[in-house]
Amino acid sequence: MTAGATGTPEQPTLLGLDAPARPRRRARARDVDVEPAADLPVARVAVELSPPHLDRPFEYLVPATMAGTALPGTRVKVRFGTQDVDGYVLDRVAEADHDGALVPLRRVVSPEPVLTPAVARLARAVADRYAGTLADVLRLAVPPRHARTEGEVPPAAGGPEPDEGDGTGTPVGAAAPEQAAGAPEGPAWAPYRGGPAFLAHLADGGAPRAAWSALPGPAEERWPDAVAQAVAATLAGGRGALVVVPDARDVDRVCAALVAAGVPAWQPDAAGASHVRLMADDGPARRYRAYLAALRGHARVVVGTRAAAFAPVRHLGLAVCWDDGDDLHAEPRAPYPHVREVLALRSELEGCGLLLAAHSRSVEVQALVESGWARAVAAERDVVRARAPRVRALTSVELAREGAAAAARLPGEAWRTIRDRLADGPVLVQVPRAGYLPAVACARCRQVARCTHCHGPLQLDAGDATAQCRWCGRLATQWRCDACGNGTFRSVAVGSDRTAEELGRAFTGVTVRTSGARSSGGVLAEVPDRPALVVSTIGAEPVAPGGYAAAVLLDAAVSTASTALRATEDALRRWLAAAALVRSARDGGVVLLVGDAADRPTQALVRWDPAGLAARELADRAEVGLPPVVRVAELTGTREVVAAVLARLELPADGDVLGPVPLPEPLGPGAVQESLDPPVRALVRVPVAHGRALARSLAAALAVRSARREGGSLRVRLDPEEML
Repeated sequence: MTAGATGTPEQPTLLGLDAPARPRRRARARDVDVEPAADLPVARVAVELSPPHLDRPFEYLVPATMAGTALPGTRVKVRFGTQDVDGYVLDRVAEADHDGALVPLRRVVSPEPVLTPAVARLARAVADRYAGTLADVLRLAVPPRHARTEGEVPPAAGGPEPDEGDGTGTPVGAAAPEQAAGAPEGPAWAPYRGGPAFLAHLADGGAPRAAWSALPGPAEERWPDAVAQAVAATLAGGRGALVVVPDARDVDRVCAALVAAGVPAWQPDAAGASHVRLMADDGPARRYRAYLAALRGHARVVVGTRAAAFAPVRHLGLAVCWDDGDDLHAEPRAPYPHVREVLALRSELEGCGLLLAAHSRSVEVQALVESGWARAVAAERDVVRARAPRVRALTSVELAREGAAAAARLPGEAWRTIRDRLADGPVLVQVPRAGYLPAVACARCRQVARCTHCHGPLQLDAGDATAQCRWCGRLATQWRCDACGNGTFRSVAVGSDRTAEELGRAFTGVTVRTSGARSSGGVLAEVPDRPALVVSTIGAEPVAPGGYAAAVLLDAAVSTASTALRATEDALRRWLAAAALVRSARDGGVVLLVGDAADRPTQALVRWDPAGLAARELADRAEVGLPPVVRVAELTGTREVVAAVLARLELPADGDVLGPVPLPEPLGPGAVQESLDPPVRALVRVPVAHGRALARSLAAALAVRSARREGGSLRVRLDPEEML
């Protein structure tokens, strides 16, 4: 090594090679003199950085060249430390709070203000509720930019911005209720107590909050038609609407109902009220085009899945969440918000109406009803009996007279019902398990068959297939039972494919269709009104335009055998979703629940009383201190990390900590634990009144951990979907 002119050691140049060029120092923004904007030269920027201790706006200087483009809501590039990062301009102010020199904005990514003030406030409220960061919420709320698409959508329509309302949900400059067009009739709402009043309130510019227990009905009075009529009433009052549903099939049904109600799909050259569908599955270009159509005021109605809860609908008057108990409404990424809670926050912040609708009722919605925050919209008992199908529970007691045949998976009475009702139309058969034989056992000693390599459970994908491990995927070509040495299998659990095969043999000449994610034809959206057997897994039931003649819900005991906190309400929700596709009792519709399921959901299904079950579940949880009566934070990670975060929490006197306790084996029996420090879980429980304080304390503890760069893994979830 030799010393250079500065005394710094240098690597000598090898013979025959040119001297290495000195690395050119990249000029930093703060080293460059820029002329600030003449008006409001300071931008408050939300930088897209995940560390909790950086969850705050940062101030940057707005150069004069960006004064007309770096507006609130626009995407920008800023210098943070030694890297360029993305961010959103939240506001422009005249003076900075920072005493030193400000770093200028690097560039404006797009002059499109994609983050409206209303959505920014909502994202901040969601982050605060779930002890998350604004950056994580904005990743969920605002879709990625698609530059070419920005030129395909016409410029923003005239009129006030979404945040220029009067705080009551009625935008400034919108037509007054007496000047707006008359509210459309809502035949789908007429049978419900409070239904017509709900529509009238929306048309008059009000902000009602309703928990609607939907019933099955004729072709133009089903839940998508009722939602479309509520949206039409909101549009008649001069405001926009937002509908969030679990999956793409529901999006298609709602969009078709909106078209029938006179709200067509948006087109670039269309005029008048229209709707767009906002889904991540549609691809980046189509999704961003729909987002811009709503942002610029062309589409007044947005229909979509989970992330659409943040859609920038102008003058929002109604937010709808269909089937809030569905798992798809829970975001699997931090900070794990739920659509129901996001829309409830939005209802309070923007003063808009809220409709929590489902065939069933979740315990969380029941808590809102009992607290008076929302009003129940339900039908009288005589209307329920007239519109619901006849439901029978074929338990072992009910089938005792059949003797040994009562233990059959498809009892004689169910077989006769299918045979008789096939003459009138399609028959639905719901199966809780997918596949062929998802679990097998030794045919001689009935011990569960496991893989010889990883000890995972074996399954069969077809009658002539070789058994395969569900964990490692290896074929069990020479499997022998460890207990008795036998090499043959018997079924333990029967899936939808095997059920379809058995029904095809039992009902020769009858068309058998399967619907499910693992079925050969995938998930069917609709089946024709012709005699056929439709075998579906839970949640994949297709719609029959004229309704099913009958439905048979097999293996009912499987749905309630879980020890999960939501096992009871989830079982009823899934059964009601299938039963709602069946014709009414006066039209001959029959639903048979086969199996010895738990008494509570079984009786609630027979009586068609989801609200009663939700009320009883809520009362039970209040006695033992379970959500939603309390707010719970779940901390999962290594023991030292969890203990350190718990030590920093400031809990109220009536708060308590459960654990930490080791997590159950996540990989199943026989799995190898990679870490010497197995993960643990702790639950922090406080009354609902102290829920915000718990979120603030957690956020502060996580910020300290982030600032100190403490090691280890940690996951924090507030209001976890499952805690048992």
